[in-house]
Amino acid sequence: MTEASRSPEFLTSNDGTRLAWRRLEGHTPGVVFLGGYKSDMTGTKATELEDHCRQRGQAFLRFDYSGHGESGGEFETGTIGHWTEDALQMIDQLTEGPQILVGSSMGGWVMLLAALARAERVAGLVGIAAAPDFTEDLMWEQLTPELRQEVMDKGRIEVPSEYAESSYIITRDLIEDGRQRLLLRKPLEISCPVRLLHGMADHDVPYRTAIRLAETLTTQDVEIKLVKDADHRFSTERDLGHLKATLDALIARIG
Repeated sequence: MTEASRSPEFLTSNDGTRLAWRRLEGHTPGVVFLGGYKSDMTGTKATELEDHCRQRGQAFLRFDYSGHGESGGEFETGTIGHWTEDALQMIDQLTEGPQILVGSSMGGWVMLLAALARAERVAGLVGIAAAPDFTEDLMWEQLTPELRQEVMDKGRIEVPSEYAESSYIITRDLIEDGRQRLLLRKPLEISCPVRLLHGMADHDVPYRTAIRLAETLTTQDVEIKLVKDADHRFSTERDLGHLKATLDALIARIG
C-alpha cells in the first residue's frame, strides 16, 4: 500500500458525521489541502502536495468534507457553510501552529472563509482556480429561469458533470446558504499573503475570478500566476510544478 492510498483516520464532527483525514507530521507552517465540489482527498493535487511536503519535512493535512470521498454524511445536505465547518474542525483538532491553506476550486472559497474565521492561525493562502461565490456567480447565473424555479420549488435539480461519473446535484439549500457567504461584493479583510494560480483555459471558473478576488482582498501581498493553456483541473506535471514552486516560495516568505 502506498502512502497516498493508506487507510484514513476519522474524527467525529459536531453533528456526528465521521470525517476522513490523512496527515503528515512535520515542520510549520503546516499545509492544509481543501478540495473542490464533489472532489476527494485522493485527487492528484492533494496526493502530489502530500509527497512534496513529505520531501520537505513539512506538516500536511488532507481530508474529505462530509458527503465526499470516505467521509460520512449525504452530499445533497451539504452547503458551503457546512463544509467550512468541517474544515475548521480539521484545522482546530488536527493542526498546530501557523497553517497555509491550499484551496482548489470550491476549496478556494472555503479557505477564504476559514481564513476569516481563524485569522490567528492562517499564515498564508494558495488558491488553485479558486471559486468564491460560485453558487451565485456560476451555478445560479447559468441556470435558465425554468431550472431556477425548479430548484426553488423542488429543492434540487441534477446537472450533468464533466468531471464526475454522476450528475451534480444543486440544491436550494446550497444556493441560499451560499448567498449568506458571498465574499466578492465588498472588501475582503484578509491580511496574510495570498497566491492565486489559475488556468486561462479554465471553462468552469473564469480566470478573471482570480483578478476580481485580488482586487477585493485588503492585503497588498497578493500574486497571481496565469497559465495560458491550463484548464480547471490544473493537474498536469507542469501545473503541479507551478503549485509546488508557489508553495515553496510562500513558505520561505512566511519564514
